[in-house]
Amino acid sequence: MIRLYNKYVYKFIFTNATITNNNPKKDDFLAIFIVILSVESVSEAEKSTPFLIMIIESNYYLFGAILLPTQIMWLSPIFERFVEKSPITVIIRAMMEVVLVDSELDDLFNRTAQTGYTRELLFSTLVKMMTEVVCSTSQSIGSVYKEMATSIGVSKTAVYDKLNRLEPDVSQALVRDTASKLEVIINTVGISVPSLLPNYKTKILDGNALGATEHRLGVLQNTRAGANPRKSIAVLSADLGIVSDVFPCEDGHAQERSLLPQVLETVKAWDLWIGDRNFCTQEFIFGIISKKGSFIIREHKNLPWQPINELVYQGQTDGGEVFSQDVLLEYSGIKLNCRRIVVKLEKPTRDGETEIAILTNLPASHADSILVSQLYRKRWRVETLFQVVTQTFHCEIKTLGYPRAALFSFCMALVAYNLFACLKVILSSVHGVDK
Repeated sequence: MIRLYNKYVYKFIFTNATITNNNPKKDDFLAIFIVILSVESVSEAEKSTPFLIMIIESNYYLFGAILLPTQIMWLSPIFERFVEKSPITVIIRAMMEVVLVDSELDDLFNRTAQTGYTRELLFSTLVKMMTEVVCSTSQSIGSVYKEMATSIGVSKTAVYDKLNRLEPDVSQALVRDTASKLEVIINTVGISVPSLLPNYKTKILDGNALGATEHRLGVLQNTRAGANPRKSIAVLSADLGIVSDVFPCEDGHAQERSLLPQVLETVKAWDLWIGDRNFCTQEFIFGIISKKGSFIIREHKNLPWQPINELVYQGQTDGGEVFSQDVLLEYSGIKLNCRRIVVKLEKPTRDGETEIAILTNLPASHADSILVSQLYRKRWRVETLFQVVTQTFHCEIKTLGYPRAALFSFCMALVAYNLFACLKVILSSVHGVDK
């Protein structure tokens, strides 16, 4: 039996949660269920903090963040059947209602777009359309348009024109905004997420190139080659498992390193940045240092350094032996002592390399050489992310020849991935990480 209570007191205890005032019993609720309270159910003083209650395995989770939308999901018999038969689907749908609110999406566009404008076609409508394609509900924007043409109210040409004009900054802001809302949900719910390295906020960055598109555009029809793939750098919040930022670039000829100045603008004190050798540049390393951040980055052969002492054996880790030495880096008159950690591999990499070298400025008291090598191996998480985004979500839409439209679809796939990742965090807090 499901009942919607008109009033709740904001009382939450994580282990044995209770909600007073009408005091519903745990047996009144299904195992997994979400209710989004309407603003009418709270007093005037409470209207600034609407909240969402999630009940998983009889544990009450309270989402008490300001700015969460105040919508209501009525408990009709049809809805009850969805809860009983497909509870995970209901949870995802409820989270989408929280992070993808039409008015907030349109406000985000109006704040971020420099040249774009809104007449009849809203940004929130584009988000809805692209969500259908990214989640493979529809095969293309054209097929979505056929289904939504009456409600959209503009021509298909107008839809594609707006997608073509959609600035990368808007797509980036969409990922940032939705990720911050999901982080609020995770933190507010009281879930204890283990940190990879205590006191540090670990971020893993990696580049991604979207595949070439079909020759749908007139300018592409007289050439054999597909349109140049678009580039981007994604930043994975390693502790939460969600993509917290993305740096899209519509220039298919640009290199990942050209985006690093933008990444540096986001670096904060106590950030720990983990990256591959493509990000091993003097400008990036010393830029992180200037922001009081830390790094674990694989050494690039073109990076100059001077040894301070010889390599010393540190121990064995999965896959090889670990050695360490102190080295000196210098850039623009600034000198930096850091550690160079070498892992001599038991088996060569797919490129035939028998060892990898890692540079870090982390104090040995915070992370010894073995731990640094293990943290670097966490990079596989972002590679797994791209695999999920590519295989599970439709992030590379071959019919979208426009770079900006392709980048938007990729960013929408990241939003979908983040919803999935947030769900995993919540469920793992109940069932355990291994289940």
